[in-house]
Amino acid sequence: MVAPHLRVLVVGAGIAGLAVARTLRLAGFRPEIIERSARADGPEFGLYLPGNAERALREIGLDDPVRPFGQVIRYQRFLDAQGRELCEVDLDKLWSGVGECRALPRSDLHRVLLSGAGGEVRYDTEVRALDLHPDAVTVTFGDGSQAEYDLVVGADGRRSSVRALAALGGLARPAGHIVYHGVVRGGPPLADWTGLLGERAAFVAVPMGADRLHCYADEVGTATPTDPLARVRELFGGYGDPVPAILGALDRVWVTRTDEVELGAWSRGRVVLVGDAAHATAPTLAQGAAMACEDALVLARSLDRSATVREALESYEYRRRPRIKWVLDRTRDRNRTRDVPPPLRDPLLRIRGNRIFQEHYRLLVDPA
Repeated sequence: MVAPHLRVLVVGAGIAGLAVARTLRLAGFRPEIIERSARADGPEFGLYLPGNAERALREIGLDDPVRPFGQVIRYQRFLDAQGRELCEVDLDKLWSGVGECRALPRSDLHRVLLSGAGGEVRYDTEVRALDLHPDAVTVTFGDGSQAEYDLVVGADGRRSSVRALAALGGLARPAGHIVYHGVVRGGPPLADWTGLLGERAAFVAVPMGADRLHCYADEVGTATPTDPLARVRELFGGYGDPVPAILGALDRVWVTRTDEVELGAWSRGRVVLVGDAAHATAPTLAQGAAMACEDALVLARSLDRSATVREALESYEYRRRPRIKWVLDRTRDRNRTRDVPPPLRDPLLRIRGNRIFQEHYRLLVDPA
């Protein structure tokens, strides 16, 4: 085992960073956590967690604190743009023995992880430079101060500064879609994950309990509109139920461009990347939080079972790469269906949709 007194800095206090801090503490380490943004509430987003995400939370002892939040989702229903059924996926059957699927506000999951991480987060603290030595990393912070660490974990998202400073890769590249997020209160009652597939666009609504819906929509493209709400209403105004009632209750939308991060290596010296900093994908399979938590588990186990930091980082990457590649490949597969005209796509989904969508998660049913 790597010595428990290892000086570890976790950069980023989002889902990935807090999950890493939690798993490291459970393994006997005492990491420091910094976050470049000020401590403030961000936009209200919903989050859909497939069964493997709950399994990861269970393995780090946080599934019980999450249970009071959100709503368990039993079925995924895929409809065409007019609201006619294409196929249905039984999620309890798909994730049997793994975990429940749940939709909840992202802020609720973040609070649970923040409480579970232990230790104080230093907000409004950025990394300006990394000086890599054979057995340590000297970190220069935004205020000019410096400190030395045995390991730096970059958990600072798809626009990771740690990735750039450690020369592990450049900017994330566009994946070809524009994504719209919003939370609706008082919309139509839904019990299931409900997605309407149009031509080069899709609209998804997922109940989160307490009369709230997590709304996610996307379209093929790379240019973000100046008025996202107007664009969503224009793009999906002709869709069938339940979209009209949702659009009528939707009062704010956040827009972003989908990016991918695909790297030749996730570590250099004593610096390692986790979560979106290492392997961001489009959110099509809703695997961002799950992969971040799984990364955290495998990294902590690798440090616990390895004789050196280098051996641990090599083990972590070796164990995670096949699973991450599966998620990236299946995400691209599903995104390519956007380019199939509905007259060809929809009959196929009515016949084989259940099998196709279950296949996207086949490898993820097994433990990380």
